[in-house]
This record gives sequence, structure tokens and C-alpha cells, in this order.
Amino acid sequence: MSLGSRARADLFTYSGLEVSGATLTGRYRLDDVDFTETVTFEGCGDLDDAAIALAQLWYLVAGLSYFKAGAARRVDLADTPVGPAGRALLAASLHDGLGEFSVVNELPLEDVEIVGGSPARRHSVDLDARRLLVPFGGGIDSVVSVEELAPTLERTLFIVSPAGARFDALEQTAAVTGLDLVRARRALDARLLAGGDDFFHGHVPVTAMVTLLAAVAAVATQRGGVVMSNEHSASLPNLTWRGRPVNHQWSKSFAAELLLADAIDEVVSPLVVASFLRARSELWVAERFSHLERYHHVFRSCNRAFAQDPSRRAATWCNECDKCLFIDLVLAPFLGREALAGIFHGEPLADPARRAQLEVLVGLGETPKPFECVGDPDESAVALRAVTASPAWRDVTHLADVSARVSAMRTLEDLLSLQGPDRVPAHWLR
Repeated sequence: MSLGSRARADLFTYSGLEVSGATLTGRYRLDDVDFTETVTFEGCGDLDDAAIALAQLWYLVAGLSYFKAGAARRVDLADTPVGPAGRALLAASLHDGLGEFSVVNELPLEDVEIVGGSPARRHSVDLDARRLLVPFGGGIDSVVSVEELAPTLERTLFIVSPAGARFDALEQTAAVTGLDLVRARRALDARLLAGGDDFFHGHVPVTAMVTLLAAVAAVATQRGGVVMSNEHSASLPNLTWRGRPVNHQWSKSFAAELLLADAIDEVVSPLVVASFLRARSELWVAERFSHLERYHHVFRSCNRAFAQDPSRRAATWCNECDKCLFIDLVLAPFLGREALAGIFHGEPLADPARRAQLEVLVGLGETPKPFECVGDPDESAVALRAVTASPAWRDVTHLADVSARVSAMRTLEDLLSLQGPDRVPAHWLR
């Protein structure tokens, strides 16, 4: 691969995972370009053989951050331990987890060949099923999971931070929970971050990477469960491209959860990794969150609060992006307008400049659902209908205009009930 060419690479190689104490060092090679990523766990102690077996799964999926830089036609796993389920997870993470990347770069990946790998060993471990690790992102989803889990369970937060830094919005919300936490500090390769036009860029299945890091931390601390916070609508695609569904939230989907569970069980048992919100709608989550007032003025779901570059990190809600608009929309049926304005320090929902974005969210736009972590159009349409039925919003004429055109297939009552199957253990429930 010649830097600056933006031509596809020929070979991506997994050069090896090194483990020292509680630090993972993953090495990769894209043609003649070497990359290194490190993750250091805090609050875990040294990683044992079972935790390292799970770390090998993380290493495989994390490699896609570097694979995408050249979209190589051949992937060599070398001697990385991997079983059939782990290989299936990697293949799906590459083809489906990089679906948005393929669309944005107009770069089909059907021709990628995955070779190599060595046999994986299964470890039986002694874990406490009533001690749980909850990956925590600081938004309404993980907050609701923390608060809705059975109170008799031991809940500990799991947070992924950049090396040498923290996300203030996440840390402030985590502090409100009053729970202990385990942290992983992740350092991406500087060459990737500074790649510019040398590399292809785009979305990767980061939630799958976080899930696997949480699994490593759970086993290292003898916890028997990892509680994800991915809702029902995360499984629905944004669009179809070249005959294949493309989902920005693929690694939050039920399909990804099943693949992750199988790959984890292939190397470690009995660890349970499941999404607590899988059978719930975004509106159910918003309704539950509306009662958790102590979080209202600290939580943040705006992605600009989590920019890798600290100089680009927003200190408040931007009130311009699709995520700000969506969170305002789904909370509006359950919180007063004045309370919402206090949370957002503004009113994205009342801003006529956001009308086109709102039309896309409710399924009326000329483009599909945005490549963002937002609910499906029916959820947004139902929320909008509830908002426009409130006298508090009647002066916002564009909301009524858009609402009059939506054709939601469900009702608010429907969306506040169970939406489908899940894998939540009974003892996690109240």
C-alpha cells in the first residue's frame, strides 16, 4: 500500500496480541503499514487465561478500525485463536458492521477473503451471576438500565475512556449513579487518527468492541453478567445497498448480540452478555428516564460531547444534530416544555431550521433514517403526534404541519409495551 493513494490494500494481517498485566496491545499490518492499539484496564488486576481468550475476540473485531483504512482484499488472521463462532462474528462485523462504511465510500467488501487462525480453547470459569458489569455511555439508555435492574444485584459501571483523558459528560452522569466503576483506557494508533487522505474513513462496529472489552473486564473481576443497553429499534436497517441491509447500529442489533453471545460462549462459560433493553422501544426508555430527575441536567447524548479531539468536544448540547433533535422529541411526550428547554439550554424541536431533519426522523424525508443512533421512523412519528396533541407546543406550527403528514403504524400505548424477544435473565428483572 502506498500512502496517499487511497487505493485498496492487498493484505491486512493480524500480527499478534500481547498481554502484560492488565494491558492489551494489538498489532496489525496493512500491506507495509504497521498499527498498534492499546487498552489498559483499571480495577481489574492482571488478566487470566479466560480473560485473555475473550481479549482475542476483541482483538479480532478491533482490527476493523485499521482494516478499513485500506479495505484490503485479503485478511490473514495468522495464528490468532478463533473458533467457528468467533470467525462468524468477525465476518459479520466486517460485512455488516462496516456496511455504512461501504456505502459512504462506495466500496463493496464482498470480495474480502478471511484466512488463517488457530484453534481456540474453551475456559470454564467461576463467576458470580449476581454481580454485573454495565457498560455506561452517559445517555438515557444506560441510565435506565442501571436504574431498572433488580436492586438486589451488585451493579458496577464499565467505562471506556481515551488514553490520558476523560469525557466530562459521561463522568458527570456516572457520578450521579453512585456506583463503582471499572475503566478501560483505549489508545488508537496515532497514524490512524492523523491519516487524512491517506486512508479510507468511516463508521466501525464500536459497540461490539466495547461489549467484548466489558466481557474481558467482567471475567477478570469474576462478574457473571454484562448488561448492554440496546433497544429493539437498533435492529432495524437504515437502507438497503447492493441487496444488503445497512444498519448504522448493527453492533447494537439483536443479530449482533446473538453472534457475540455465541463467540463468547465458545471460549468462556458461563458469562451472560445481553441487552437489558432489547424488547423495549426508545419511547419506553424515554418515559422511564423522565422520572429520573437527578440525571436530567447532567446526562448528554449529543455525540459532539464525545469527539476524540478535545478541542472539538462540545461542552453542552449542540441543539443542531439529529441526536439532539431525536432525544428532545422522545422526551417531549413525558416532560414539560419548560423542563426540556432547561435540559437542552434551547429547543431543537421548536427550531424551524430543524424541520427537514425532523421529516427524515419521522419517515417523510427524501433520505433514509440518518446514520445515527436514533429510533425507527414509527417511534419518532408516534412521539411527534403526542407532542402536537399538547397545548404547550401549539405555537410551533411546523410541528403540526409535519405531524399531519405522518402515518404511524403503532400507538404510544403499543410502544410502551414489550416489542419482541430478548435474552435477559430472569434474575436481572425487578
